[in-house]
Amino acid sequence: MNLTQVIPVAATAVAICAAITDVRERRIPNRLTYAAMITGLALQGVLHGWRGLLASVGGGLLFGGVFMLFYLVRAMGAGDVKLAAALGCIIGPAASWQVMFATALAGGALAIIFMVVSGRILETLRNTLWVAAFHAQHGVQTHPVVNLDNPTAIRMPYGVAFAAGTLYWAIFAKFWS
Repeated sequence: MNLTQVIPVAATAVAICAAITDVRERRIPNRLTYAAMITGLALQGVLHGWRGLLASVGGGLLFGGVFMLFYLVRAMGAGDVKLAAALGCIIGPAASWQVMFATALAGGALAIIFMVVSGRILETLRNTLWVAAFHAQHGVQTHPVVNLDNPTAIRMPYGVAFAAGTLYWAIFAKFWS
């Protein structure tokens, strides 16, 4: 393995560990995300010097910042946001867009599976339209019913989507450029 392969391997390892803990415990631990952020900064710094370090910071801010919007409206937990930031620190900003896209596709597929298995197809479709209309009218605010604080909501371990998206990117990274 050469040094450039360390980045996809590290990102995939972090994402898989996060997925496992997210499924088992429904949380992504800080000790994983913070250690991954530091590792990403160090890896990028060692591999690419100051530019790599700045790219690592940029990746963390980009990936974490996009997912922060979902946290602000209570559609995603803080562990997911910290995982996004950690992955961004490891892979940098250019790859963050790619992993974000692959993760969103995986998250959509996972949501469809959860919707079908739970038998809440019509309710989920209605809630999706309701949430879209709410945010179009009220902007970035927490929906009064459809949010993580609702005890009847089905919670999806989004760490699984991060793992699938990151693994897809790691396998097919050479085709993205």
